[in-house]
Amino acid sequence: MSLFDLTGRVAIVTGGNGGIGLGIAQALASAGCNVSIWGRNAEKNKAAAASMAGGPGKVDTRICDVTDPASVNAAMKATLDTFGRVDGCFANAGIGGGGRKSFIERSEDEWRAMFATNLDGVFHAFQAAARHMTERAASGDAFGRLVATSSLASIFGTARNEHYAATKAAINALCRALAVELARYGVTANAILPGWIKSEMTAGIMANDKFVANVMPRIPVRRFGEPSDFGGIAVYLMSKASSYHTADCFVIDGGYTAF
Repeated sequence: MSLFDLTGRVAIVTGGNGGIGLGIAQALASAGCNVSIWGRNAEKNKAAAASMAGGPGKVDTRICDVTDPASVNAAMKATLDTFGRVDGCFANAGIGGGGRKSFIERSEDEWRAMFATNLDGVFHAFQAAARHMTERAASGDAFGRLVATSSLASIFGTARNEHYAATKAAINALCRALAVELARYGVTANAILPGWIKSEMTAGIMANDKFVANVMPRIPVRRFGEPSDFGGIAVYLMSKASSYHTADCFVIDGGYTAF
């Protein structure tokens, strides 16, 4: 297998039926990787798979609620039954700020819902994948990639979305801790931090002239990227080239930045 040849590799992409997750899934499939898309919406899963039809990588979809461990375990079993192995898990679960309430205005239920959606999905998917990867390593096949999409909010903070920033920072910390724990099994862990991406989520923000004039110049990563931009990072992280590149946070800004 050449450096960036992903033929024979298998990757799970949770939430891979839209946005950044879809860009990652498409890039992996184009590089020859077999991809299993896990999502709640059957129609979106089907559309995502159709967008990758005819490529070198095989695409499989699973109905999966990544906040439910039983659903994740069932999806993992089905994926292993189909492909025989899993080499990477790209956890793209999560939701954004969800309104403009301040920290002191948030209810207990709102805090718990945000943490459950953003953190549980990564935890369950990573745990299922890591169990398989470490078991395989014990048989002499040491290779595994755990990658979570996080947010610049985890580094720079955010006003009135403090709970969102907290969950994303926790994901970064989890990746760093897993990098240490799983290194002996040949498993790496990284986070990808999206910059300002063209999407429905950012359309309203960028329509605010005051935000563009006063806030954007202060944000280190200001380039308007496309979800597909993250595919290049995903392919790199699934390749042999990234064997020692672990626990880093990758930021899109016309290239890759690790820190």
